[in-house]
Amino acid sequence: MRIGLAGAGRIGARHAAALCELPDVDALVIADADPDRARDLAGRLPPGRGVTALDGVEALFSAGLDGLVVAAATDAHADLVQRALAAGNPVFCEKPLASDLDGTFQIVRAAAAAGVPVQVGFQRRFDAGNAAAREALASGRLGWLHTVRSCSFDPAPPPPGYVPSSGGLFRDCVIHDLDLIRFVTGREVVRVMAAGANRGDDFFREYGDVDTGSALLVLDDGTLGQVSATRYNAAGYDARLELFGSKDSIVTGLDGRTPVTALPERGGAPEPAYGGFMDRFSDAYDAELRAFVDVVAGRRANPCPAEEALEAFYLAEACELSMRQGRIVGTEEVRR
Repeated sequence: MRIGLAGAGRIGARHAAALCELPDVDALVIADADPDRARDLAGRLPPGRGVTALDGVEALFSAGLDGLVVAAATDAHADLVQRALAAGNPVFCEKPLASDLDGTFQIVRAAAAAGVPVQVGFQRRFDAGNAAAREALASGRLGWLHTVRSCSFDPAPPPPGYVPSSGGLFRDCVIHDLDLIRFVTGREVVRVMAAGANRGDDFFREYGDVDTGSALLVLDDGTLGQVSATRYNAAGYDARLELFGSKDSIVTGLDGRTPVTALPERGGAPEPAYGGFMDRFSDAYDAELRAFVDVVAGRRANPCPAEEALEAFYLAEACELSMRQGRIVGTEEVRR
C-alpha cells in the first residue's frame, strides 16, 4: 500500500513513524510546504520502509497513492481533502476538515458525491478507556445516564502565533470533548450554554479568544453534559471522561499519571504527569491510523466519517455563539 503524508510537522512526524510500523504500508510518500522539512523527516525514519520525500505538496496528487494522510496546517486541510477526493484517494484528515462551518459542509457534500471515504482524526474515539465506556453504557451497566463530564486541560498555552488561525478554544480544543460525548452516549446535543474567561496571557484576549471555557449541554434524552477546557494546567495534561448513571459511575483517563492530587495526600513519589495530548493518547493515535489503513484496504467501514466532524463543528459553533451572546443556544440555530 502506498500512502501519502501531507505535513511534516510535529503531528505529521508522529503519524509517519506510526505508518512505518504498519505491515500493509510498503511505501510512504512525504510532502510539506517546506521541502527541506519533508526531506529531514524522511531521513529520520527507518531505512528500508520505502520512505521518499517530494519537493512539494502538489506532487502528492500524481504519486500514485492508495490513500492520503493530511497533517498539514489547518488552513490547508480543506484544499488537500478536496483534491484527494477529486483524485479518488481515501483521506485521513486531522481535525478540522476546514477552518469554518461552510467549508466543512462543502467537504461533506463532496465526499458523499465522490463516494470516497474521509476519516477525521478524532483520536479520542480510539482510546481504550473511552471505547470501554461506550460499551459499558450500551450494555446497561450504568442504568440510565443523568450526567456526563469531559475535560481537556493543556499544561501550557500554545505559541501566540497559533491562536489567530486556531478557530478559538471551543472549535480547536473543546470540539474533541463534544465529539466524544456524542460518540460515547450515542445521543445528540439539543442546546448549550457556554462561558469563557481570560486569566492568563493577554494575547488570547487580543485575538478575540479565551484561555478557559466551560459549557453545559442538554442531550436529546435529558442527560446533562459538562465540558471544561483550559490552556493553563501546569500540573500536566488532563483529559478525562466521567459518566454517572442510575446504577453505576465510571471514569476514563484516570490513572497514576493523571495530574490531580487526592487529599489527604498519601505520600510517595508520584508518576510523571502526561506532558501533552500526544503522550496521553499515544495508543489511540496508532489505533486510528490502523483503522484508516483498514478503510483503504476495504476491510472495515469508516469509523469517523466527515459527517461526524460536521456534527462536532455544529456543537462548537453553538458554544462559541452562546459564549459571545451570553445566552442558551439551540443547536438547530447553527445547522445548515
